[in-house]
Amino acid sequence: MKGAQSMLKSHEKFHSENGKRLLLVADDELINREMMRVVLQDDYELVFATNGEEVLQEARKCKDVLSLILLDLIMPVMSGLEALQVLQSDSELSNIPVIVITANQNAEVESLQIGAYDFITKPYPQPDVILARIQRAIELHEDRLIISSTERDELTGLYNREYFYSYAEQFDQHHKDMAMDAIVVDINRFHFMNERFGAKYCDDVLRRVGKGLLSVVGKAGGIVCRREADTFMAYCPHGLDYEEILDKASVSFTEEESNGTRAWLRMGIYENVDKTIEIERRFDHAQMAADTVRGSFTKRIGVYDSALRDKEMYSEQLVADFDIAIKEQQFCVYYQPKFEIQSAVPTLVSAEALVRWQHPSLGLVSPGVFVPLFEENGLIQQLDVYVWGQTAAQIRAWKDRFDYVTPVSINVSRIDMYDPHLTDILLGILAQNGLSTSDLLLEITESAYTRDSKQIIDTVSNLRKLGFKVEMDDFGTGYSSLNMISELPIDALKLDMQFIRGAFATGGDTKMLEIIIDIADYLSVPTVAEGVETEEQMEALRKMGCDLVQGYYFSRPVPATEFERFLEERNKQAKATE
Repeated sequence: MKGAQSMLKSHEKFHSENGKRLLLVADDELINREMMRVVLQDDYELVFATNGEEVLQEARKCKDVLSLILLDLIMPVMSGLEALQVLQSDSELSNIPVIVITANQNAEVESLQIGAYDFITKPYPQPDVILARIQRAIELHEDRLIISSTERDELTGLYNREYFYSYAEQFDQHHKDMAMDAIVVDINRFHFMNERFGAKYCDDVLRRVGKGLLSVVGKAGGIVCRREADTFMAYCPHGLDYEEILDKASVSFTEEESNGTRAWLRMGIYENVDKTIEIERRFDHAQMAADTVRGSFTKRIGVYDSALRDKEMYSEQLVADFDIAIKEQQFCVYYQPKFEIQSAVPTLVSAEALVRWQHPSLGLVSPGVFVPLFEENGLIQQLDVYVWGQTAAQIRAWKDRFDYVTPVSINVSRIDMYDPHLTDILLGILAQNGLSTSDLLLEITESAYTRDSKQIIDTVSNLRKLGFKVEMDDFGTGYSSLNMISELPIDALKLDMQFIRGAFATGGDTKMLEIIIDIADYLSVPTVAEGVETEEQMEALRKMGCDLVQGYYFSRPVPATEFERFLEERNKQAKATE
């Protein structure tokens, strides 16, 4: 709608200074020109030409405001047909509609084939007929321009997504038995290219990629669109050379390597599409295939196959079952203890709440599967609030039973941090269970801090003012700068599990761990290491100065009933030291 409105405003270019549309009347007979003047002068501003060359001169001079040309075919110097051919071959003039005027009715077909909009015969018909034909030709032309402006991507000139889908569906209606492929092409790490070289350079890259794709796909009878940002789609007959398509699109910008960069394309293909499913879904399949080679510099093409189809169906079932899972409390909260290890005997100091899904038909679903899925479609926030509520209720139950509470850390996603009601939600959960802000620790991933850092930092600062303790989770994966770390409002650094495993693996190096622990010590915040699996690892971390550890060495994540043995042992230790 916005594009159509913009185009409507641009109709001002079809008007002359006095507000009337401008018409060019071309006829070598004075009496004919005067007759047209009488018929048209009340409604239009007029300019005249007496031969084909004058037509071209006036058209070029007035091309930005000229609404229509009335063109006689029989004229000296250059005939009307010759002038019409020149007009249609000139990219700046071909959009000016032409109505041919002649007494030779046999010339009608040829004129229309060359590009004329309409045909008026001599002797002239009634004035109302002439006016109606002119008005209709102008309206059709301007409507066509509106459609053209809304169906095309302004930057590349390719179809936009909505018209692309529509034309693909029309193609299927007329070629029901033709095997077709849905293709998605993305540019790897395009946002980094945009940040480094600027929008102008990247716009040129997009134009050339689109041109390269169209050169192959269009030639084969397919259509191409720019879906959004750096993503293109193609719908084409099955069996094209996919490597050739990528090579053509890549050549359009990789020849210029003087700036020291190279953009890499990746392609996803849904071959021989199932035409019974919606057109959008076909390209969703192709996008899934493209995502399988995201970031790879050795593999450029992914194909949608049965494995991806099964994964998609599995994901769809998980999303569809989410609401009932929340209602039936299929999501269970497990707890993994955290031990302070600098004392002579490791001591339980807190725990982490981790969600598990006991699905009635699929069994135990890994959080590594459903958490990223829910992060992608926005359900993660609802799941987080559910987990926070369950955790708080469990802390309350333990507090009543053991007269002692171990703080439990909960995961707060980046999406949660953007919720303006986050503070109210957390405080409401605490109030409902009679807890304080010291009972819930908040774990926020390092990557959340590195994106939109100011807003995240402001939110974290406000939470800490209320008494919440905040741990930076997965430290070592978000690539924070040292300067940024020194300014972050945090109460603990938590080292990523894979980081720990890599350091202690065969051939691994623990020097980086020592550096990070020194950084935490400099910031006067404790270090938490997760994924600790052996006594050797724990002792090494103790010597480095690490404060807390969690991992299979002490316990895997366990249900609340099993976790109670740690609370009981903690109480025994406390009584023994009294």
